[in-house]
Amino acid sequence: MPKTYVIPPAAGPLLRRQAGLLSTVQCEELGIGREVRRRMVGQRRWTSPARGVYDTDPVPLDSRIRDDWFDHAARWRTWFALLVHGDDAVATGCCALVLHGVSGLPRDFPLEVAREDRSPRRTRHDVVVVDYPPFPTESIGDRTAARLEHAAAQALPRLSRPSALAVLDDLARRHGFTPTRLAELHDLVRRRHGAAPLHELFGLVDARSESPAESAARLSCHDNEVPPDDLQARIVVDGAVVARVDLVWRLPDGRWLVVEIDGVGPHSTAQALVRDAPRQNQLLASGQVIMLRFKPADNDRPGGVGAKIAKVLAGHGWQPARYAASGALIDLTPATLAR
Repeated sequence: MPKTYVIPPAAGPLLRRQAGLLSTVQCEELGIGREVRRRMVGQRRWTSPARGVYDTDPVPLDSRIRDDWFDHAARWRTWFALLVHGDDAVATGCCALVLHGVSGLPRDFPLEVAREDRSPRRTRHDVVVVDYPPFPTESIGDRTAARLEHAAAQALPRLSRPSALAVLDDLARRHGFTPTRLAELHDLVRRRHGAAPLHELFGLVDARSESPAESAARLSCHDNEVPPDDLQARIVVDGAVVARVDLVWRLPDGRWLVVEIDGVGPHSTAQALVRDAPRQNQLLASGQVIMLRFKPADNDRPGGVGAKIAKVLAGHGWQPARYAASGALIDLTPATLAR
């Protein structure tokens, strides 16, 4: 019986960073020769998604079961794009954003790279080789990528409005994009083809949005003229915070419409949904809360979740810009309500 081949331990950090992918050059540097690679692919223990690129996980990407699947898939697609075009490929646009650790990109974001010498090379495997005017770069590990601001300016015009807002929200929440820095990014975006639909989004950026689905839901609410009165609002009963909810509206009769987006971030696991149930019951039992829950896919329907929320709000006589206590605690303690 032939011995089972074991990948050298030195390959571990590279495989973790590159979502299981290796290039021919990297294999040779690790001592994984041509005959070994051929045997691994022949035995279906590896696959070769493109010439010169090997996937050490034989399970197709879409069939992999992992808690971090979306992050894993984004890294896999980014590294595939880079490895297909060789060591001199520069990550640009969405691929650069992935290397910078930015979230909010759609599942099938555009794959693009540039060449350090700006020489042309044909598109391979849907990875576009772009020729942007000169832009600043930086090293991320052993690869070169567009600097974060320029990567965002390259990527945003190619994204849908919900995805673009999700990226902007993440830049504000986790990457230090202050209003000044966002204004500078806006100036970079203005110069690019396809930027017109993006201008309004810069005024909607909110660092409190915790997931792409929340950003998309909030944008749908703005499109339906029912912007939330508050985000990530904390609800208090008897002096203790019992809940932090995604979106809220103050109704004219003093009650609250609360909207939760399930299936993402803090609500993404079965355990989290179990923990949410007592909290939801406590809020509803107060008699002061109307709650709506949506899945991310609900926003793909005509009108999005904003249309459904607008219908409920219209039934209660809600009007925009009537609530001036954004960021304040919402106290549902019965004695407080009586006052």
